[in-house]
Amino acid sequence: MSASVREQFIARYGKEPAVCSFAPGRLEILGNHTDYNEGFVLSCAVGQHTCFAMSPADGTRCNICEHGKDQELDLNDIDTPVKGDWRNYIKGLLVDLKRRGIKFGAFDAVLDSEVPLSAGMSSSAALEMSFAFALKTIYGIELPLADWARVGQAVENKFLGLNSGLLDQFSSLFGKKDSFILCDFRTVEVLKNVGMPSGYVFVVANSMVKHNLVDSAYNQRRVSCENAAAAIRKTHPEIKTLRDVSGELLEACKGDMAHIDYLRAKHVVGEDERVFRAVDCLGKDDIAGFGRLLYESHESSRVNFENSCPELDILVELSKSIPGCLGARLSGGGFGGISIHLVEIDKAETYAERLKTAYKSQTGIDAATFICSIGDGAGVED
Repeated sequence: MSASVREQFIARYGKEPAVCSFAPGRLEILGNHTDYNEGFVLSCAVGQHTCFAMSPADGTRCNICEHGKDQELDLNDIDTPVKGDWRNYIKGLLVDLKRRGIKFGAFDAVLDSEVPLSAGMSSSAALEMSFAFALKTIYGIELPLADWARVGQAVENKFLGLNSGLLDQFSSLFGKKDSFILCDFRTVEVLKNVGMPSGYVFVVANSMVKHNLVDSAYNQRRVSCENAAAAIRKTHPEIKTLRDVSGELLEACKGDMAHIDYLRAKHVVGEDERVFRAVDCLGKDDIAGFGRLLYESHESSRVNFENSCPELDILVELSKSIPGCLGARLSGGGFGGISIHLVEIDKAETYAERLKTAYKSQTGIDAATFICSIGDGAGVED
């Protein structure tokens, strides 16, 4: 894809770009909504990328060509987001760099992406990290990878008002081909890579129900999680976040919190436990056990966290009747977006087609399905 964006840059600006950058979307495998609770996540970068071709420019006007359309922004006018404008992700990143005292200039750029939008594969983090890698290359900006993830998170937390965690940016940066990454979001580090068993792939099914997490119940879920942790902390002061809470402790403190907060916490605490059960299964080549954990996770999302939707539930339920699937769940923030399906590789294409047909029959919606490879994290080509 970087070759294509380079050619687009030459056609638009009549010169070679100084750099081509790329950053992948991600799949959350297990660990739903655990990142902002300082918990654990099993995730991976995908083979689909967002790419930038970029060169420095004089003055303060930045030019971005996106799908053949010219867009502009002025570095003197980046402090306020404009509702519904994708350039907010560019502005927000520049604002956070400025807040950190980091100097940069204007640029000419071409942007192209194959990461599905508003689908739960974090097209926003792919955009942020690809842009960050291009900008840091042309202006010599030095930051550790974990800090670049925090810059991306600040775009969403501080600039756009979405209280998201670091999962999306972290996965886009630290992904490793054919491996899951086990992340600890208290220490903000990759604990280990866990190999994806050979002979299996993930089929991604986009429900085509678009979610906009800024306008969704995402922030309400985070408040519930914080409420539950605070309720437990009153009698167990060592508890900082739900990451510190076991299933047994949560049940013992159930009566100390609102029932809705208990349900949200039950999902998050269960997800942290499922992450490590999954790592254990993968280490023993127990692919069937791993698949069962995906189903268990989705049921918790549906019942406890209520971040599924009827269309996602249909996709997961259909998976149980089509040969070749070992497990399925929603992936990402939820409220729409994608489901992931662990499928035997030699049955994947047939499975994807049968799933699309059955989903259309039940909902009238044409789902987008594709077989998803696990790729490396963000990078640049000089």
